[in-house]
Amino acid sequence: MISVPELSLVVLVGVSGSGKSTFARRHFKPTQVISSDFCRGLVADDENDQAATPAAFDLLHHIVGVRLARGLLTVVDATNVQQSARESLVALARRHHVLTDAIVLDVPEQVAIARNAARPDRDFGPGVVIRQRKDLRRSMGRISREGFRKVHVLRGAEEIDAAAVGYEKAWSDLTHLTGPFDVIGDVHGCRAELEALLARLGWQGVRHPEGRTAVFVGDLVDRGPDTPGVLRLVMDMVEAGTALCVAGNHEQKLVRALDGRKVRIAHGLRESLDQLAAQPPEFVARAKAFMDGLLSHYRLDGGRLVVAHAGLKESYHGRASKRVRAFALYGDTTGETDEYGLPVRLPWAEEYRGRAMVVYGHTPTTRPEWVNNTICLDTGCVFGGHLTALRYPERELVQVQAEKMWYEPVKPLGTGLARDPGTLDLGDVIGTRHVETRHGGRIRIDESNAAAALEVMSRFAVDPRWLVYLPPTMAPPETSRLDGYLEHPHEAFEELAAAGVREVVCEEKHMGSRMVAVLARTPEAAAARFGVRDGTCGAVYTRTGRPFFADTGPLTERLRAACAPLWDELGSDWVVLDCELLPWSAKAGELIRRQYASVGAAARAALPEAVAALEAAAGRGLDVGELLARTRRRSSNAALFREAYARYCWPVDGLEGVRVAPFQILACEGRATALEPHAWHLATLGRLDAPLIAPTRHVFADLDSPASRAAATEWWESLTAAGGEGMVVKPAVHAPGRVQPGIKVRGREYLRIIYGPDYTESLDVLRRRFLGKKRSLALREHALGLEALSRLADGEAAWRVHEPVFAVLALESEPVDPRL
Repeated sequence: MISVPELSLVVLVGVSGSGKSTFARRHFKPTQVISSDFCRGLVADDENDQAATPAAFDLLHHIVGVRLARGLLTVVDATNVQQSARESLVALARRHHVLTDAIVLDVPEQVAIARNAARPDRDFGPGVVIRQRKDLRRSMGRISREGFRKVHVLRGAEEIDAAAVGYEKAWSDLTHLTGPFDVIGDVHGCRAELEALLARLGWQGVRHPEGRTAVFVGDLVDRGPDTPGVLRLVMDMVEAGTALCVAGNHEQKLVRALDGRKVRIAHGLRESLDQLAAQPPEFVARAKAFMDGLLSHYRLDGGRLVVAHAGLKESYHGRASKRVRAFALYGDTTGETDEYGLPVRLPWAEEYRGRAMVVYGHTPTTRPEWVNNTICLDTGCVFGGHLTALRYPERELVQVQAEKMWYEPVKPLGTGLARDPGTLDLGDVIGTRHVETRHGGRIRIDESNAAAALEVMSRFAVDPRWLVYLPPTMAPPETSRLDGYLEHPHEAFEELAAAGVREVVCEEKHMGSRMVAVLARTPEAAAARFGVRDGTCGAVYTRTGRPFFADTGPLTERLRAACAPLWDELGSDWVVLDCELLPWSAKAGELIRRQYASVGAAARAALPEAVAALEAAAGRGLDVGELLARTRRRSSNAALFREAYARYCWPVDGLEGVRVAPFQILACEGRATALEPHAWHLATLGRLDAPLIAPTRHVFADLDSPASRAAATEWWESLTAAGGEGMVVKPAVHAPGRVQPGIKVRGREYLRIIYGPDYTESLDVLRRRFLGKKRSLALREHALGLEALSRLADGEAAWRVHEPVFAVLALESEPVDPRL
């Protein structure tokens, strides 16, 4: 059995005819194997053109580098019998911080010669194999010292044929452990504080009654009063299987000192050496072995959590090299020292945009602060500060105060604030960006789209502190083939059923204006969560972040009063709602007058006259029958068009006549409630009882039941026949993956507003509309919206919440048919 790391570079070594390609095909995926012959064929159209070998190996190294950068196991199928060829591959792997294994296929010379002779494409003589075998023989004595993790040697055809290949997970890969975790900052010998913190976290001895796992970020030792006590407790927890610990730079230095190596006795090392000198030799040996075996970092919970002593940038997660270990132990240092004699460290966390949460310590601060989904838990306990733990996945910080200042700090502790969390920065949104989301992966925002959004945001948007969410666009279903219909529920049901959705909710689509409402219970709550200290308690804004009216304060206050029952219902002092503002004319009055009413008025004035003139002409015997029929249809269509938009207009006087239809609770304290089942949203909002609130009618449908589908379709037909816009079909529960979060199915008459009075005359043309871009946009914007709400509920800084919100607005500048 040959065991190679799951992420590694595997170098096959052997003379021509040793069976490397056959071995690679047998044990690895075709996409994992990069052969020199293949690359030679790409650059020369001839795999045996030896003149193309330099170019072929340039290409091979490029492909291997790209694969390793993307975290893919890669196998190099080339002779690699010369040390220089192997060295270049080992160096390439090191640049990408992956391990390298060599698999040597050592067959008798005559076997290789016979195999080559049997292949018509191998026209070289035995001399080539003889030279290659001499190179291999010379290499065998030193290949294990060339930087390979392991060298696997298979001798003879039988041993090669009998070999099996297995995979080793990286030692840092604990992604199968899902927690919950209590991540604990730098202890530095403060045993009493550690025991107090564990007690506050609910630990009983070395175990937690809820099965939680402790994760220590390193620097257990030095400076404090009881390094042996801390080591004993942590080692007992690790041996009990209830704790993990990564290496800190202080543990590494202490191990070197215990080994008798020359180190500078400073920064609290003397205290540890003196305390350990008073311990039994068996304990010291146990502690040394424990510290020496600590890893640089761990990846946990499916890769969503990374713990390293000094932090770790994304490209190093799960990798293995001296550089990765140095970064994890010491951070991103410049090699210089500051005026206090301490290393100058670069602020790597400010540039971090990874999807994994990185929790670390190393640099003491007065308080922990989230920076780009990273947090430093070293709050200077040994310097008289606090010992801090992060409860994961709850993102709750738990602290205990140090009993005293055990060690005088060399320099004052930092504030932990890399930037004001409430301040937005131009650098967060300009240029081409990639936003990490939990429900849609990494989403690219092009520079041109960002520039367009910046123009809108800077000129028209509400106070960005309230701008915590923008709703996604919504796609219609595939075009219906039913006679007279462009959209029909059947296609929406079929699409969601094909995606594995079993139950849907069909919600009445209010004909109004999409509105987001951000409401705080009190001015104090608004200041605490949103940083707004002018006494206002909320904001309402359009789907592009603009205010509805010159002064939306009165509407906000009325809505806040109407939603008062939600404070106790949700256990929160703030809430974000997705709503519809009714009527449509309340916001779009000018649009209706200019774009719709003018068309309706012109048609009402002109078409009856045209019909009368054509009827008179027909009475005189002129052949105008076809034109008369078409004009009558147009007149009828125009009347239907006017009726369609008129249904969504009614007179309002200020706020009198205005209604709000909330249909989803997006977020509240500690919860991104947008992920809750829609039945919960509708039931909770259905309990609001105020004249301002309009209900959202709805039905649920079982997609496995034809009768249930038919009943929902019948409901849609009754809604649209009565003048309703239509309905939105949504998965009843949040459906991860590439499933449309909502599909709007608009009624036949409502679509006259969108496509024009006579659209039913050209359904065959309209059925060729392209929906792909609209659907892609809806999915990306939905993922960004969920990410913004998750960051908001998690208590992240305003600029972190604003990043995906801005990205939604940027995507809105992509050119898409507005009628969709």
